[in-house]
Amino acid sequence: MEAARLGAAGAAGLHKAFCPKAARELVGNVDAFLFDCDGGSSDLVWSGVIWKGEKLIEGVTKALQALRSMGKKVGFVTNNSTKSRKQYVEKFRGLGISVHEDEIYPSSFGAAMYLKVNNFPQDKKVYAIGGDGILEEMSFAGYTCLGVTKDANKKMELKRGFKFEHDKSVGAVVVGLDPYINYYKIQYATMCIRENPGCLFIATDRDAVGPLTDVQEWPGTGSMVGAICGSTQKEPIIVGKPATFMMEFLLKRFNMSTSRMCMVGDSFPDVLFGQNSGCKTILVLSGV
Repeated sequence: MEAARLGAAGAAGLHKAFCPKAARELVGNVDAFLFDCDGGSSDLVWSGVIWKGEKLIEGVTKALQALRSMGKKVGFVTNNSTKSRKQYVEKFRGLGISVHEDEIYPSSFGAAMYLKVNNFPQDKKVYAIGGDGILEEMSFAGYTCLGVTKDANKKMELKRGFKFEHDKSVGAVVVGLDPYINYYKIQYATMCIRENPGCLFIATDRDAVGPLTDVQEWPGTGSMVGAICGSTQKEPIIVGKPATFMMEFLLKRFNMSTSRMCMVGDSFPDVLFGQNSGCKTILVLSGV
């Protein structure tokens, strides 16, 4: 529906094709550029804004250097929760791009910061469905995180009289992309949300699919979130795009109006994030 809405808006002339004149006009009216990173959530991903798989998109290095030389600020906002900010710095540097950790805003960081700004108690634990990016960001924020890859191979023997035990001190369940999701993880998250009083249900994003290989799309975080929605009959707090939670940190980082920012992405959630926040937007065709 959102794709149709944006398509209709473009047809009505609210969106226009990029050209040198439009580029000069945009750069003159923007002080900070926000870039999506991955078109999906894996090192195998074959679409994106900055890179495709392990290959930098042509022209990206020069473009970033040009923007920085003009005094423009840059930031990287991604729904990929499988990496932490520290892991992203390593990814960028491996591709020859120098970035600072505080310029990177993955949804794994967003989940940890949501807990932080809402004074989530340090003595409460977090159960996560997802990758080690969530585990690292929770650790950096001072929280104990259960689940993630540690529960990848756990199984249950369903039999008469079997009772599933879970940690009663879990106060938040975070769901991100998890290629190793299993019934054990779904049950653990379900029990925490349904039985631990006040337990939060947080989703890094609700992306439906992602191009995790170069031949087809694969289920995205939305499918994992949907499983927990179905078993708990509850809706999550979303911290990734197109929700605007991450913009709070971007505004503190850049100290400017969103009207002086531009979101560059390869998907409609990227564009909606920019629009919902009051930013200018660019949709590139190198991704999803």
